[in-house]
Amino acid sequence: MTRTPQTSHADLAGLLLAAGGGSRLGGRPKALLPYRGRPLVEHAAGVLRAAGCTPVHVVLGAQAAEVRERARLDGCVLVDNPDWPDGMGSSLRAGLRSLARTGARAALVSLVDQPGIGPVAAARVLAAFQDEHSLASAAYDGVRGHPVLLGSAHWPGIAATATGDRGARAYLRDHTADIRLVECGDVAEAYDIDTEADLDRLR
Repeated sequence: MTRTPQTSHADLAGLLLAAGGGSRLGGRPKALLPYRGRPLVEHAAGVLRAAGCTPVHVVLGAQAAEVRERARLDGCVLVDNPDWPDGMGSSLRAGLRSLARTGARAALVSLVDQPGIGPVAAARVLAAFQDEHSLASAAYDGVRGHPVLLGSAHWPGIAATATGDRGARAYLRDHTADIRLVECGDVAEAYDIDTEADLDRLR
């Protein structure tokens, strides 16, 4: 059994994007989907904490008040994104703005709808940190995926290009040569919960 590192990195933050409204799930926010008896956002935030991220910022949007009421997110910094309908880019910008005030040297960015990615994979990517210029990404059979480690030196450039649902995609494409790929296909599955058919993966 693969053990999860328990080292805490006080200047390496976790950033969980959990604002989406679940338009292809009948308007059910992904953060509130039930997983192992609790809201999915709890599990996703717990993955970042278990990987060693400190602090963990969680960006909320759709039904944010209900997420705050139902989910146990003690120890997390909750960031409201009123512009969440504009897409994931707005949530990434909101999260990076929040982290910029913390002194964090890097952010490990994950998505709320990927429960197949656990603490072992997240810790592997976190361990790729070298300095504020670090860029690293989980890879699955060589294909880049989440989570993604973004050194703080890159945050202004990422925020400037994060529009719509692209997130950091445009920035990372332009900096492909600088990204360290961390293979995680042996310890995680990078599926998304996007449609009704995908809900079977939560059972």
